Amino acid sequence: MKKRNIVIHCLVLLMLIATFCVSTSTFAAESIGNYIDDSVITTKVKALLAKDDLLKSFEIGVETYQGTVQLSGFVDSQQAIDKAGEITSGVQGVKSVKNNLIVK
Repeated sequence: MKKRNIVIHCLVLLMLIATFCVSTSTFAAESIGNYIDDSVITTKVKALLAKDDLLKSFEIGVETYQGTVQLSGFVDSQQAIDKAGEITSGVQGVKSVKNNLIVK
């Protein structure tokens, strides 16, 4: 009887360890995937902002976290702020835009 309880406890412990290992590796894979997705979004937004005639002369910072893009920097008009937000929201994968651009 005692041996049986020890075996059952060991099996339960092994199952818990296996569950923990699987969930940890899944979390890491999702985190890496999200990081790559965010990097792709950031690159696309930067490229589109650099192509635009109104915005290409400004240094606009672009950071992405889980599909939320934050724009930062200084521009010379409200029109430039609106245009940057419009371009950013049109990129595939962007969930929301935090437009922190400032008119100087």
